[in-house]
Amino acid sequence: MTRLTVPIVLLAFGTLSAAFFTSAQPGDKKEARLANRPKVPGKLRLNLRERRAEPEENGQFKVIEGTVEWNVAETAIIVCDMWDDHHCKIAAQRVGVMAPRMNQVLTAARDRGVMIIFAPSETMNIYAGTPYRTRMEQAKLATPPVPIAKRCDRDPAGEPKTLPEDTKLDCDDCELGPVVRRHTRQHPGLDIVGFDGISDNGQEIYNFCVQEGIKNIVLMGVHTNYCILARPFGIRQMLKLGKNVVLARDLTDALYDPRQPPYVSHARGTEMVVEHIETYLCPSILSADLTRVVAGSDGAISKN
Repeated sequence: MTRLTVPIVLLAFGTLSAAFFTSAQPGDKKEARLANRPKVPGKLRLNLRERRAEPEENGQFKVIEGTVEWNVAETAIIVCDMWDDHHCKIAAQRVGVMAPRMNQVLTAARDRGVMIIFAPSETMNIYAGTPYRTRMEQAKLATPPVPIAKRCDRDPAGEPKTLPEDTKLDCDDCELGPVVRRHTRQHPGLDIVGFDGISDNGQEIYNFCVQEGIKNIVLMGVHTNYCILARPFGIRQMLKLGKNVVLARDLTDALYDPRQPPYVSHARGTEMVVEHIETYLCPSILSADLTRVVAGSDGAISKN
């Protein structure tokens, strides 16, 4: 999505607890380091969906399903750009509907030991000084295997254009209003608690993942054909950094106007972007896979 510059309006922190705020005291020589998420046992069993070209079928693709098990201690969910508002009002409405379902999944995953990283881009000023922001800033610097770009665009040599295309502003409002920045913070329907982190900086997130031994990344949020793919913490960049990546396909939404090619419904347009990702980039999963672990993998089974 186009980065837009307008004055920022500071709002209340909503779900942030004041009890977590800390401030440096006179004479402090360095900032106290915050505790990070405990590493606990447990394995997620993810049901993967991918697509593979069938050469003999003249451009057709076959759905491939499989499973993989990820240690919760090595897994993070990155929540991309679930903002409180958007210039495309129908897109903002869909985010509002998605937020409660997403919050339930994040709560269950967090309780199982998965790291939650919120990435509401361009709103970091709102979270300055909170433990969630400080936690990410304090991660030790790590050298990435490839440069982390501000935007990781499509490489036409290995990835064709998405359908819907990712080069247009595809708002499906009946009448498009002023294309100005409306977002000021994360959607208030998503709780930020405990050992969660907040960052929109690709280097910070990479630093934290290296420090905490995080090898596996789940992306959810919006918008699938823009930020989910191209942010510095998005699918393309995380793959280049050597992470195992999946998309939670039932907790995402594309920016697409059915009045533009390929002239399908908005729901089908989002599905087409997901299929593109499954074909050329990474598998997708259903978010329910993040809410439970393999029986007995999270510790000794009680005999009582």
